[in-house]
Amino acid sequence: MERLRPPGCSTISFRHLPLPAALAAIADCGFAEIDLGALPGVCGHVPYELTDAAVREVAAQVRASGLAVRSVNGDVGDLNRPLGAAEAEARSTHLRRLLDLTAECGARALVLPCGALSHEPVTSLHADLDLVADQLGKAAARAADHGLQLWCEAPHLYRLCHTVELAEQLVARLDPAVGLVLDTSHVCASGGDPAAFAHRFAGRIAHVHLRDATPGNINLSIGNGDVDFAAAFAALRAVGYRGHSSLELETRDVADEERPTAAAKAAAYLAAL
Repeated sequence: MERLRPPGCSTISFRHLPLPAALAAIADCGFAEIDLGALPGVCGHVPYELTDAAVREVAAQVRASGLAVRSVNGDVGDLNRPLGAAEAEARSTHLRRLLDLTAECGARALVLPCGALSHEPVTSLHADLDLVADQLGKAAARAADHGLQLWCEAPHLYRLCHTVELAEQLVARLDPAVGLVLDTSHVCASGGDPAAFAHRFAGRIAHVHLRDATPGNINLSIGNGDVDFAAAFAALRAVGYRGHSSLELETRDVADEERPTAAAKAAAYLAAL
């Protein structure tokens, strides 16, 4: 049976370090590919107040590392919140700069979230889902103009689409050009099963984030939670997934100085599956 590719590593796994040091640590662990974290409040490797100069600086640091980049994991604000003209223009500019960064890093795609960091709709659930899908579709069209893809991570335990069922409602509204990121921790923590998710959304999954979880808790190292990674990989193979995966060890059960060892151990364990 064909094996999946060895995992890459998100820079979120080393978010306590400045970007050049995080990239060096990832390379020292033996990884060849990264996802670049650009999430405000989660990872400061990319400034949220993104300027054209900052785009060039971050891209230069990434290129100097010699690591390949699969995706940039970013945010342009609450996609389910209606905006006035000035806010819409600011979002458009920020999206353009994130796409510029994604292209300059040589990445395949920009990843955006599935709504605000709240389970409560701004207008109504149906209207909010419609707006998120509309905004993601427009972002995908702009990504295509850059020669890039647009992916969305759903479900996300803390955002509007926080369950597999809500993710399914969003996907039903989405432009087929928008890929889906399967995050094993968010699926598990929200009560779902990653293997079942792979079968349910076969053909839509563009990338996989790897982290362990228990119901309600996404911040666990590989092996410390309930995710059945062997079953998840078997399901991905069964549905014909041939994409990439990335460790996203935004964990709270490992001290910062233990992260390199934990990341290398997790990668070896997952590659063996």
